[in-house]
Amino acid sequence: MNIILSTLNAKYIHTSLSIRYLKAYAQPEYNVQLAEYTINDPAMNIVTDLFQKNPDVIGFSCYIWNIEETIKVIKMLKKINPSLIILLGGPEVTYDTREWMEKIPEVDFIFIGEGEQSFKQFLDEIHGKQQFENVSGVAYRKDGKIAFNPQSGKLDLKSIPSPFRFEEDLPYLSKRITYIETSRGCPFSCQFCLSSIEVGVRYFDREKTKDDIRFLMKNGAKTIKFVDRTFNISRSYAMEMFQFLIDEHVPGTVFQFEITGDIMRPEVIEFLNNNAPKGLFRFEIGVQSTNDATNELVMRRQNFSKLKRTVTMVKEGNKIDQHLDLIAGLPEEDYNSFRKTFNDVFEMRPEELQLGFLKMLRGTGLRLRASDHDYVYMDHSPYEILKNNVLPFEDIVKIKQVEDVLEKYWNDHRMDETVEYLVQHVFPSPFDFFQQFGTFWDDRGWSRIGHQLEDLYRRLYEFLEESYEEELTIARSFMKYDYLRNQKHKPRKPWWSDLLSKEERSALYRKILEKPERLGTKFSEKQFTEKDLFKHTVIEVLPFNIKHYEETGEIIKDDSLLLVHYEPNEGKTTVFTSPIRELEVKVS
Repeated sequence: MNIILSTLNAKYIHTSLSIRYLKAYAQPEYNVQLAEYTINDPAMNIVTDLFQKNPDVIGFSCYIWNIEETIKVIKMLKKINPSLIILLGGPEVTYDTREWMEKIPEVDFIFIGEGEQSFKQFLDEIHGKQQFENVSGVAYRKDGKIAFNPQSGKLDLKSIPSPFRFEEDLPYLSKRITYIETSRGCPFSCQFCLSSIEVGVRYFDREKTKDDIRFLMKNGAKTIKFVDRTFNISRSYAMEMFQFLIDEHVPGTVFQFEITGDIMRPEVIEFLNNNAPKGLFRFEIGVQSTNDATNELVMRRQNFSKLKRTVTMVKEGNKIDQHLDLIAGLPEEDYNSFRKTFNDVFEMRPEELQLGFLKMLRGTGLRLRASDHDYVYMDHSPYEILKNNVLPFEDIVKIKQVEDVLEKYWNDHRMDETVEYLVQHVFPSPFDFFQQFGTFWDDRGWSRIGHQLEDLYRRLYEFLEESYEEELTIARSFMKYDYLRNQKHKPRKPWWSDLLSKEERSALYRKILEKPERLGTKFSEKQFTEKDLFKHTVIEVLPFNIKHYEETGEIIKDDSLLLVHYEPNEGKTTVFTSPIRELEVKVS
């Protein structure tokens, strides 16, 4: 039989670990083909490609992000070939399995939970006597009725073969994210998370895991993401793996982990700060809420002061970028409470702050007890909430406005100094800046159109010009500062109109050439010619002392020269500053 395992990933750069485990577990007795697509691929294109592979059996790995598109594909495939056997598995269909079997009559089998052993048993039966009552953890159709076989015991993870050794994957390792699993299960019981359902944590064989990582790096993998729900639950294990990755990493490789922040010991962070190469590791930390009552209701034990200590220590080490997660819509967290949560977390200035909205996942405690908090949510995936007893839909809309500009103006780091100035000196809090700007953005209809870099600057300028005219001069200067220092090449057409005349620019350049040491030793050592300055630099005058601000965060009125040099052919930018008074030239 021709057996195919497929899934629709969220993006092209993603890969499916689950179908690779199934393929590896089925070998060497059975040769299974893999076929991956994305949710953005037209369903007809997917159906056409799968049909041309001439399958007898197709299995799909199902998640909240792909189930709706997967159903479209399934229905078309079954119409084309009614004899095709269709299997489903994955977290989205593991719960409410009877409902899925009734909802999608085209599906013949649904695998429940951990699938490696069940899939192998299925292959044995489909190639043999087809006595599917011998397959554990599966729902199937028998005599016009839906039958269920209970799951067997948990797998010994140390016996599962590697999912990373397929020849067809090797050419793509450098282009996609590689997901790796060193444990299954989670020690916590957060009621909004599927991981809370499985009790206990089981580990894969450590030495096999290390061999897999060596193999992946040797064959070009650049981004390796650990999908363990709490990578640092075992301090000794985490330290052993961190040390291994530091010792044996290939330059250019990045490892990402999901970390529980409040249980990480200071000595572990100190070890990483002292020994990890910059950029080697990236941490994802789920904060979700800083409201203690909310956390208690979802059975989420969290010591925010310890979490804050961890995030702060990591940030001060300047070695590891951090991605922090929030969830809007948790029980009894209203708009004002979420505002406080946002500000509590933004105060730590994570490199990325992900603002998500509660999804009522099948099988979770929160979905089972949704009526306790009057939850109303989407009937279809991703089951996102629409309102509850303390958070009406209009407040959710407002928080979505925050999310929109947060992504563009903080997480993408296009204008960090500008945002820092605004949230520290202009608005009552970070949340208030993102909310007011997000509402302005939405009112203008900008959330429905695309944006170039210059558009983002112009739109922030337009927002400030309308409501914060007194602060506009300083804000515009910070925007220039961010814009110029973040470009790799000299901008051809800046988004602002020139404030300096040609005569003033020429005078500044002459003064700089007369005494280059005024811009510092590094500048004078470059020995710029007049041609270099005019061709490869941009100068602007800022109405405050930029050096003093960088050192103290205090703004004092003292005009500064900002000179930005763009290295030709290198894509490198260097910023030099000096008080205007030291150049002994007047500008208007």
